[in-house]
Amino acid sequence: MAKALFRGVCASTITPFGADGKPDLGRIRPHIDWIIADGAHALSPLGSSGEFAALDSDQRRAVLEAALEANHGRLPTVAGTHHCTTAEAVVLSRHAEKAGADSLLVVPPYYMAPTPAQVMVHYRRIAEAVSIPVVLYHNVPLTAVDLRTEHLVRLFEEKAIGGVKMSHPEPDRICELLQATGGKLFIYAGIDTVAFEGLCHGAHGWISGIPSMVPGFARKVYEAIAERSDLPAARALWARLAQLMRLQFSAYHSRGEGAHWFSVMKASLNLIGPPVGDPCPPVLPLEERHRQQLIPILRDLGYTIRGN
Repeated sequence: MAKALFRGVCASTITPFGADGKPDLGRIRPHIDWIIADGAHALSPLGSSGEFAALDSDQRRAVLEAALEANHGRLPTVAGTHHCTTAEAVVLSRHAEKAGADSLLVVPPYYMAPTPAQVMVHYRRIAEAVSIPVVLYHNVPLTAVDLRTEHLVRLFEEKAIGGVKMSHPEPDRICELLQATGGKLFIYAGIDTVAFEGLCHGAHGWISGIPSMVPGFARKVYEAIAERSDLPAARALWARLAQLMRLQFSAYHSRGEGAHWFSVMKASLNLIGPPVGDPCPPVLPLEERHRQQLIPILRDLGYTIRGN
């Protein structure tokens, strides 16, 4: 693997949609310009926040090319090349490398729930097809695949992966993996609910909703913990940021009613940055009652609400 992985906060950039339901590529550049200006260390097009599952392969390629062109080499890019088949994941991964991505983000094959052994073969075949690092996107709820620490260590030792985005609600999964690899495997907090603990354990960075909505404030938390070891300052910052995290995951945690994480994310970006439109149905725009909760939270984090 020729390139090094990034450290810091990584914004999962969104995919804007037009009235026809197709990606609105013209809105990608202003969105990425804003994300960079606000302080992200890296970009991840076509992660969950990029709504990759709503796009066919040609659309994914077009979105990624537009994002890479907009970034123009300013920040490291971690391109999502997920697919439920190994063959198409390989095709998308090769395209991403050729288009200029610095690394890949790949969630395990979804829906069919392959065995750990089968998933490991999936990653080996992708790694054989490219020369840039692969970050394994560990996301049990949306894939029904739970690679344990021993599986991840083996893939790392085989050079099939260079990093893991750990979207697991147990902070010790990050801690255990860091200890098992001596910190050599790059580990990223992949869900905001464990970001504080994950960074304190020594995670190399943070890829999730909050760095994608408010990258500048997320960066303050990262710097306080990872660069200055200033835990009191980090706690004070997190006390403010946690309000956004709890609203964002209210439906996710209840497995029912509440604000949908992605509705919160797109609403936030529409309020404080260039317009990015609404989520692709079945996910719907944020309900007004949740929007009224969101506005003062964003203001408290230092963001100006557009039109207010």
